[in-house]
Amino acid sequence: MVAGVAGRLSRRPGRGLIRVASRAIRQPVERAPVRAPSLAGVRPLITLAGLLAVWQLVVVLTGVPPFILPGPWAVLETLVNRWPLILGHAWITGAEILMGFALGALLGAASGLLLASFVTARRWLLPVFVVSQALPVFALAPLLVLWLGYGMASKVAMAVLIIYFPITAAFYDGLRRADPEMLDLVRLLGASRFDMIRFIRLPAALPSLASGLRVAASVAPIGAIVGEWVGSSGGLGYLMLHANARMQVDLMFAALLVLAAMALVLYLAVDRLGRRLAPWQAETDNQR
Repeated sequence: MVAGVAGRLSRRPGRGLIRVASRAIRQPVERAPVRAPSLAGVRPLITLAGLLAVWQLVVVLTGVPPFILPGPWAVLETLVNRWPLILGHAWITGAEILMGFALGALLGAASGLLLASFVTARRWLLPVFVVSQALPVFALAPLLVLWLGYGMASKVAMAVLIIYFPITAAFYDGLRRADPEMLDLVRLLGASRFDMIRFIRLPAALPSLASGLRVAASVAPIGAIVGEWVGSSGGLGYLMLHANARMQVDLMFAALLVLAAMALVLYLAVDRLGRRLAPWQAETDNQR
């Protein structure tokens, strides 16, 4: 087996050493042994219970009318009683969020790779990307509805606009932060630009890409909801807008809770995906 590997490296020494360097980048970081936290499973439940208790305490102490701030029990009752209605609108918003996130992640990653690979593209396009962030994205929602209609396309486009730049910026920054000594080494070994990106820059940039995806997962629901507020025929934003007009604040809070749960599930899924993309990244959460 050793002789076979040596033979392959002798036939293509440059490519073999480049692969070795790539594996060195992805080498798992040594982690100090830690004890499993005993409250890891119940800590979120304790936090949730505390927030609900504070909410109920504010309602009781202030005596605020239910049409201004309903109690958590009233919101839960509305959530159960109006569940078929809320679920129907949640499916629409969820589809908009997922489509916008997938398209925005694809375009953002491609743009980051383009900026890092070609100097000409970086000189011409990077200022455009930066200046575009000065434009209020919320002000573009009416134009998107006017151009793309009241259907799902305008909401997906709004979500893409919000999450596109964080992913582009994070991935581009990660691609630029590859170890220069490693790049010089593989360049001396005769690596092409594609080899340098594939074996060195891309593995080094995956943790940054994962961070950008986490940020995008947190803000992706904003685009869909704002688009539904401007003009739509369905979705949680549409439901909240009509509930607010009818002073059905309990229904509005129930829709908000469902939206928060959807955003949390998306974030946790993206976080797990990020850990799979970059398993060699050092974990610091449990080391303190």
